[in-house]
Amino acid sequence: MKKILLLLVSVMTFSSCSDFLDETNRNSITSDVLYSTPDGYENLVNACYSYTRLWYGKSSGVAFTEMGTDCYTGGGADCGRAPFMAFYDEDLQASQGLISHMWNALYSALNTCNAAIARADASGMDEATKKMRLGEVHFLRALYLHLITETWGDVILYTDEMKSPVNTAQRTSVEDFYKQIFADLDIAIANLAGTPAKNNARVTQLAAKAFKARMCLYREDYTEAIKLAEEVIANPELGFYDSFKETFDMANHEGQTNKEAIWWVDYNEDSNIYGAFANFKNCYLHNDGGNHSPIFSAMSYWMVPNGGVWVTPDTHAPWVMCMPTIDFLHMFDENIDQRYEGTFRTAWAINDIKQYHIDKGMQTGDTAFVTLKYDVTDEYRNSKKYLIYDRSDMYDETGKTIGTRDYFVSTYKFQDYTKATGWEYYSKRDCWVLRYGEMYLLLAEAYLQSGNKSKALQYINDLRVKRAIAGHEEEMKITEADLDLDFILDERARELAGEQHRWFDLKRTGKLLERVQKHNINASVNLKEYHLLRPIPQDELDALVNKDEFKQNPGYM
Repeated sequence: MKKILLLLVSVMTFSSCSDFLDETNRNSITSDVLYSTPDGYENLVNACYSYTRLWYGKSSGVAFTEMGTDCYTGGGADCGRAPFMAFYDEDLQASQGLISHMWNALYSALNTCNAAIARADASGMDEATKKMRLGEVHFLRALYLHLITETWGDVILYTDEMKSPVNTAQRTSVEDFYKQIFADLDIAIANLAGTPAKNNARVTQLAAKAFKARMCLYREDYTEAIKLAEEVIANPELGFYDSFKETFDMANHEGQTNKEAIWWVDYNEDSNIYGAFANFKNCYLHNDGGNHSPIFSAMSYWMVPNGGVWVTPDTHAPWVMCMPTIDFLHMFDENIDQRYEGTFRTAWAINDIKQYHIDKGMQTGDTAFVTLKYDVTDEYRNSKKYLIYDRSDMYDETGKTIGTRDYFVSTYKFQDYTKATGWEYYSKRDCWVLRYGEMYLLLAEAYLQSGNKSKALQYINDLRVKRAIAGHEEEMKITEADLDLDFILDERARELAGEQHRWFDLKRTGKLLERVQKHNINASVNLKEYHLLRPIPQDELDALVNKDEFKQNPGYM
């Protein structure tokens, strides 16, 4: 299909990953009638939420946000079918289906939000409910506008519902995108006053303040970022768990009850806000609608020769999309920082003795193999019954990944051991978009950038002490001499790994090229300045009649 922005612009026509809602028969009722009832309008608001399930907790969203950074390079032979995102090679072009998929999803989301805003007064809702729903939708529009402009730059901004095809386009500056983002967030904050801090999976005033604080950090309004973030962390419903693992344990996977969750994408199968899993089949890279965070960076453990490890709920079937760079692994001091063990899986136990080294006398439950970020001696290797993949088995002397990139230290931060079988590629765990720990990092950065290093140090040390292995709290503290923007970026990597922040963090701080070239040699060979923007999909450009006015982003063919 060729379509500019949305030749699918009608609210009633969603992108290829739809339908999102089980609504009234669209052939027998017009949208004007459908959305003029409270129930119909609720469906429209729910549709605005649904698109978050195409970005957050999805391998396609991970490709845009984690691959090709200082933390993650490509894993497996085909890098989850998106090697061009990991390596910035010549295949990263406008013709890629992944690029078109996400453009269509985000612009569909934008138009759905525009429709919900435009149709609110005719919805028949009572004033209090209507005000709250408008607050939620203004927040969601701000979120989608942010993702669009940070991904593609000064592209198309519109705030009116588009009901018919459009084949012309004009660029709008990133600055004007953010003016609209802040206007929407101010409406959200005002409209959502009085809502609970946690309101099922719906946006709350607390979430709107937290997201506005993040947006202020992006636009270097540090005073407002500090004000908002300090209001957020003062909320008594939020707090840290005693251990980092507890934050992501499936026992605490629901945002409603998780102490650190501020706002999240609901992946409960029965969600009446975001839609059911079945409504998202055949989306790009995966064929179901669950949360794919658990599998984006898991090694091919079942391929280890005579490894004795097979697919179970405790191991789950990996997608083998991203593997950590060696420098990312060394950002952690695993002797004092609990986040290394809480983020990565380094040891695998035998669960299928028939596939193991029978002659070594190993039993089910024994260690099958380990993956290590350090090199070991031959003497050490030979002293162990289990197999060892050390640094030199996974990376060359420069840090470049070697071989098939199938064996590596796996990211198991989002593990879901509750699935019926290991072969289920989806998870019911909610996907955090805003959480408590991020606010401490935000405050540290905002105070540092505004010249108050002592206050920045306070927040960074408060977080680090919470993440210390018991008995190592003092060792986790740093001094003002240690604290700079690179340290904060390292700390964000340790705290937020895999949570779909990284590419945007490096871009907004002006550090993408520098840190990728320093820490990710696989991607550094091809990375250029123009990669700070993604290519505009070719099918969108082909559909335009004003091609001389609206052209491809620089650097792409």
